[in-house]
Amino acid sequence: MTLDRASRVFLTSALAVALLAACAGEAPPPPPSPAAVPETVLVMPTVVARERRWDGVVQAVHQATLAAQTAGRVVELPVDVNDVVKAGDVVARFTDVEQRSGRVQADAALRAAMAQAAEAEAEHRRMVGLAARQLVARAQLDQATARRDAARAALAAAGAGAARAGEQVTYTVVRAPYAGLVTRRHVELGETVAPGQPLLSGLSLDRLRVEVQVPQADIVAIREYRTATIRLADGRDVVARDVVVFPAADPQAHTFTVRVELPRMDSGLQPGNLAEVRFKIGDAERLLVPATALVRRGEIVAVHVRAPDGRIGLRHIRTGEPFGDRVEVIAGLAAGEAIILDPLAAMRAQRAVREAIDD
Repeated sequence: MTLDRASRVFLTSALAVALLAACAGEAPPPPPSPAAVPETVLVMPTVVARERRWDGVVQAVHQATLAAQTAGRVVELPVDVNDVVKAGDVVARFTDVEQRSGRVQADAALRAAMAQAAEAEAEHRRMVGLAARQLVARAQLDQATARRDAARAALAAAGAGAARAGEQVTYTVVRAPYAGLVTRRHVELGETVAPGQPLLSGLSLDRLRVEVQVPQADIVAIREYRTATIRLADGRDVVARDVVVFPAADPQAHTFTVRVELPRMDSGLQPGNLAEVRFKIGDAERLLVPATALVRRGEIVAVHVRAPDGRIGLRHIRTGEPFGDRVEVIAGLAAGEAIILDPLAAMRAQRAVREAIDD
């Protein structure tokens, strides 16, 4: 059937009106279902510690150099550098012929002094009995008393000599004062040593501390708060067990020495290493976001921000210092804004919105 020109114009106009009505009444893309809405958190100012940081030198709390306490020749040296020893382990042994001979002589002198003391005591008792019956002069009793006192003194001296001789024998065996690590060996097998000569150096890794030189301008606040945090080699932060501030400053450098003691743990630090120490000097408000919410692309750091109307966008931010599992935001966010905690969930939500629009 052929339509005239007026009919074709009418049909075309009706179709156009119908299409416009359909477009005007088209519903917007549906929002994500409640289950697909990612979890958000509001960024609000948080009071955190205001800190200053310096590098310090790691030290062992227990470190010592063992020296010879008697003369002799080294006949046993079972340890070397990097060897681990337990408390009481033998680390050196000397010849002990002279020391044992001295102990034998001292023991003999002690027995002789004991016999003389016993004789003097018996004589003194006899003199006391005779003096009571007035059979001896007072001067004879005084002499017996003096001999008894001298014998007692000689016995005490002989006992001390025997103890000293016994100690000289024990000095020929050098034992580790505590469990630790040998760091240096100053003598070799077969050497003759004299009292005071260094033998071995060692330290214990059980307790460590960091010694920091702090400018005098910050020492008042450090003394007030006495709180410090040590950054370990693996990036972990450890709160100091104790903070000790030396009472006087270095007259040339004008700095104070501060000792920061680490808790007993496997810190991975070694004596002589440098370690970063942060000291609390006050409090400040900062914007903090969870570290898990950050999106890193090379040197660019961003977060997914959810607008009041529900739209989600990726925004570049500038971050500062970490505070535990949170990171300071220096620029790019304002207080009260909502960020997505899970970046993967945020990308899934964005993809769901795009698919709804395409459909």
